[in-house]
Amino acid sequence: MEFRWSAKELPNEIKIKALADSFSISKPLAAILLQRGIETPEQADLFFNPKIEHLHDPFLMQDMEKAISRIEKAIADKEKIIIYGDYDVDGTTAVSTVFSYFRNFNQNMEYYIPDRYKEGYGISKTGIDYAAEHGFKLIIALDCGIRSNALVDYASSLGIDFIICDHHLPGEEIPAAAAVLNPKRNDCSYPYKELSGAGIGYKLIQAYSEKNGLPPSTHEEYLDLVAVSIASDLVDIRGENRILAFFGLKKLAENPGIGLQALMEGTLAKTEFSIMDVVFGIGPRINAAGRIADANAAVKMLIEKDFNTAHKFARVLHDRNHERKGLDSDITREAISMVENSPTLQSKSSTVLHGENWHKGVIGIVASRLVEQFYKPTIVFSISDDMLTGSARSVKDFDIHEAIGSCGDLVDQYGGHKYAAGLSVKRENFDAFVERFEQIVRDNLHDDSRVPEIEYDLELQLSDINYEMLNSLKRMAPFGPGNMLPVFKSTDLNCNGSARVLKDKHLKLSFNVGGNFLDGIGFGLGYQIPMVVNNQKFSACYSIEENTFNGRTSIQLRLRDIKQE
Repeated sequence: MEFRWSAKELPNEIKIKALADSFSISKPLAAILLQRGIETPEQADLFFNPKIEHLHDPFLMQDMEKAISRIEKAIADKEKIIIYGDYDVDGTTAVSTVFSYFRNFNQNMEYYIPDRYKEGYGISKTGIDYAAEHGFKLIIALDCGIRSNALVDYASSLGIDFIICDHHLPGEEIPAAAAVLNPKRNDCSYPYKELSGAGIGYKLIQAYSEKNGLPPSTHEEYLDLVAVSIASDLVDIRGENRILAFFGLKKLAENPGIGLQALMEGTLAKTEFSIMDVVFGIGPRINAAGRIADANAAVKMLIEKDFNTAHKFARVLHDRNHERKGLDSDITREAISMVENSPTLQSKSSTVLHGENWHKGVIGIVASRLVEQFYKPTIVFSISDDMLTGSARSVKDFDIHEAIGSCGDLVDQYGGHKYAAGLSVKRENFDAFVERFEQIVRDNLHDDSRVPEIEYDLELQLSDINYEMLNSLKRMAPFGPGNMLPVFKSTDLNCNGSARVLKDKHLKLSFNVGGNFLDGIGFGLGYQIPMVVNNQKFSACYSIEENTFNGRTSIQLRLRDIKQE
């Protein structure tokens, strides 16, 4: 796939030198920090040295006082409480966090995860009816509920209160719940808006601890679950999320909860975790529970206190993840073939596909694969009777959630974020929806958004790269949305070491830099080897990483793309 390269704006040289001198760092690192809004030594210190006490006061969040008061009443009156959450990683970790915390104070508790296939996303009437039939008086909803106004009213008519802890965009009217915790509310002055669902759940238990004079360890023991949610839900990793992720990843490596211990035993166990380790290792296994069957196995594992029992649930998740991989691979191949064999689909600005037997649990993954392959706003639908259920994924700078909302009269239900959303459409409305969605994409997708972009931070000479730079970059972790691993560009390169293709698809290069060899690896870039042989000049975009092989550790360039000069 062709990429366009673009440079981030280079900060003022005077500012670069001032920050480098005052904080005793290299000028390239100072430039990167300035690009990320870190302009003073004090801000740099906060960035490099996160402190748990820098988390915001949870009572700054609108309705937090109401939420804690309602929970305290429920505990005092021994009311039955349901902890209700979505079936993805964010939802299940949020439920596990809040349930595990409050069961220390109330034994009249259950958790409830809606069935993806029978109830769909978010709060369901089935779940409310279950609560009513079994005498529950309070539902704490996590990672869902912000647009469930009618269902909250229905629950209220049955004598059931809701506390909603959600991070999705609210509608025009906030549900009439006992409390609604969502920093994205227009009337909420909470300083940080990008918490995950589990992050808001964490603020709830932090508030309860503080209100009741409990030690911080009472709620901080769940930071590993919060870090898993932050990574897996791909939320912004600056500000408060950086602090939560930093300490959560640290706990994940040093002292994870029993359930996560069981899940990570063997191949997933590490002495140090990155966001990407969670995204590609831990998250998919937790997600697989709800994709293939119901997500209760994930929650059972995450709340379990006995390792052997947790290990049994972990085995279930591993098996479901293996099954998920097979389904994902098969449907992806079929979907790619459909596009490649259809000139009509290829000519469109969007990709919208459906399949009669496509598993609803993996269509989101398939949509992501199609975006990688064709780079267009994409919706993949699964058909069940007269309803099509879809997962949408987008490209840079195109708000797919808003585009779906513009088709509102043709959509039964939808929700999500700018770059990922879910929806359902009646079969009779499908063709009209596809036509209108395509028109919206065609009219609003900028030319720059039709080609994938590699945005690089700085230009470097290979001779600038050393262990001092690598160690400085490592201190910028955790990396993720809003604080991505820095990318560099070098020009006038010459592969004066060696060049070869590994496993028929990966490009392996070696550069002789002043008598020292610097290796580079480009996964999936083997097809570009003609550009780098025979002493040809080329440019490269890459990140800098540490590589250990056969007991030897060295600096390595992770090649993102190369272009001939």
